[in-house]
Amino acid sequence: MRFLAPLALSLAVLGPAQAAAAEVNIYTTREPKLMEPLLEAYTKETGTKVNVVFLKDGLAERVAAEGTSSPADLMMAVDAGNLIDLVDKGLTQPIASETLKAAVPEQLRGADDQWFALSWRARVIYAAKDLGIDTITYEDLADPKFSDQICIRSGQHPYNTALVAAYIAHHGAEETEKWLVGLRDNLARKPGGGDRDVAKDIVGGICKLGPANSYYVGLMRSGSGGPEQQPWGDGIDVKLATFKDGGTHVNISGVVLAMNAPNKEEAINLVEYLVSDEAQQIYAKANYEYPVKAGVPLDPIIASFGEIKIDRMPLAEVVKNRKTATELIDRVGFDN
Repeated sequence: MRFLAPLALSLAVLGPAQAAAAEVNIYTTREPKLMEPLLEAYTKETGTKVNVVFLKDGLAERVAAEGTSSPADLMMAVDAGNLIDLVDKGLTQPIASETLKAAVPEQLRGADDQWFALSWRARVIYAAKDLGIDTITYEDLADPKFSDQICIRSGQHPYNTALVAAYIAHHGAEETEKWLVGLRDNLARKPGGGDRDVAKDIVGGICKLGPANSYYVGLMRSGSGGPEQQPWGDGIDVKLATFKDGGTHVNISGVVLAMNAPNKEEAINLVEYLVSDEAQQIYAKANYEYPVKAGVPLDPIIASFGEIKIDRMPLAEVVKNRKTATELIDRVGFDN
């Protein structure tokens, strides 16, 4: 399998001999190395060649500019909002597949079959081992009992704007603004860094808890993130926070079928493989993510967090609140 250099090469230059072979062309904003084990397994099983172009930015603009001559069959991205943006810009088409519908929960796919999750991660709470809490809700993060105890990355990072957008979906904008003020007032330091810095600062005694993504714990505890990060992962507890009237907020990595996909049938076959038991186990083991397909074993580190109840709020409803979420975060001076 050949991974094309990011942005430097275009699949549009594929010659006639290459085009005759069974292949699928993927444009992705996700680091190709995360997909390598899956795509290598698919090629080995089917003989279909998979070409990947990594674009850090400008995915929609690239496909729109290529128009009907675009070689892109599939587009992959992290965050439901990014997938829905591609749909809203008219760059996708529905994926007609009962296999996908059976594997992917309703709230993790588009109602019109325009986008599907392939894996997901939970927005959990990293907590100091001596904090002494068994359960926590997202609403609790604004409780004054946690004054000067919370660490968090920038409020305007997509992981956090998605959480705020979900809060709006549950409670409305007015209550969300009050919650943001309370959360802001509970911060132990200025928002910044990444999710792993939340764990690092908890271990370092700067704070006691903070929201972060589940898969980083796998990277830290396994040593995949580097030996210096293992003490951060081992030094925290992980709490599966929920909304008081719902479950744990999750976000996804997912896929859409390009409007002008030249290899449509092969592309759909690949996506169906990606929700198979085999591929979903690779997701779970290689990336410490939750499989979308029920019954697929989790990585032991992720399984150790306990049984998770996914919030039933459809991600499409959450995404509608992104603009309001960013406005509220700025209005309360969250990152100042």
